[in-house]
Amino acid sequence: MTLSLPVDPPRARSLTRVVTEMSAALDGSSEWFAPARSAIVWVLDGLGVSNLSARSGHARFLSEARSKKDVARSVFPSTTAAALTSLLTGTLPGEHGIVGYRARVPGTDDVVNLLRGWDTDGLPLEFQRAAPLSATLGRPFLAVSRNEYAGTGFTAATLGDAEFHGADDLDERVSLAADLAAQHPGSLIYLYAPDLDAIGHKRGWESDEWVAGLERVDAAARTLSTSLDRGTGVVVTSDHGMVDVPRHRHLLLEEGDDLLDGVRLIGGEPRMLHLYAESGAADAVLGRWRQAEASRSWVFSRAELESSGLVGTVEPEVAARIGDVIVAARAGVAYYDDRLADKAPQKMIGQHGSLTDEERIVPLIRLGAFAGA
Repeated sequence: MTLSLPVDPPRARSLTRVVTEMSAALDGSSEWFAPARSAIVWVLDGLGVSNLSARSGHARFLSEARSKKDVARSVFPSTTAAALTSLLTGTLPGEHGIVGYRARVPGTDDVVNLLRGWDTDGLPLEFQRAAPLSATLGRPFLAVSRNEYAGTGFTAATLGDAEFHGADDLDERVSLAADLAAQHPGSLIYLYAPDLDAIGHKRGWESDEWVAGLERVDAAARTLSTSLDRGTGVVVTSDHGMVDVPRHRHLLLEEGDDLLDGVRLIGGEPRMLHLYAESGAADAVLGRWRQAEASRSWVFSRAELESSGLVGTVEPEVAARIGDVIVAARAGVAYYDDRLADKAPQKMIGQHGSLTDEERIVPLIRLGAFAGA
């Protein structure tokens, strides 16, 4: 089968190259960015180009600083665990192995949360298979994030031995990043802001609360721009965008549902399912899901995903982490396993994970020494 996949904007940059190109800019050799003395990559979790464009009046600074032709293409699945790992290792999920929000541990029936499973389920650090760029670029690498992320397994797996600086307030984080860049010439600073993503999941990106959060982020970006040391370049980007899926658009998988026949385990997230089939049932599962859901989702096999190039070259150790069948929502729907006792995830409004432009195309905004280049 030939998959009919969305076409990326022609000038979309790969998120996997952002940090390496910023590092090259510190040597004056980047293909993307102007020379700089220090660099900050600021990840605004959950801010897609579509989200920013639709609310540009509430983010005048970022909107005016953004070149409409200069955007980045996040990874698939378009979820935080996979995208941040790709950003911070320079590799795609097929290589680093973080293939979604939840994935099967090969050889077991354990489907583990790949953001928190290091701390809750004992995932070893080597489950993330690629070397962090903090260890390979040969320059100081510092991280500025919320205090709660200090010392977590995901932080260690993606940032390695990067020097961690915690600040819970957004404005304090931004100020700290600017100060560190000025104090450490030749350094790369990773600045992380999960604020919009958290609001979006709970209230939806079209909510008044999300707009207020965007206004706070925009004000912080303006402050950062004016407080930068002259030689500091900044790239503002994101791990994914967001779509709102209200409850009446949820597709609930219930006991006795034909779509569950032959499905042993379900991973991924509501807009990007990994379906792990019973032995010998993968083809039948693929056929049932494709017949029922092809009008509103991309449905493909593991082999088709591998040949598509969406996740890069899939290493043998990673293949079994991927579902036998992958279901990526095209329409504004989300799939939930309603057999689970915990219904709290069904309260989530803002969603992501799939292949749509709204979820995968993110800003690549240049400030400071990178502006206008």
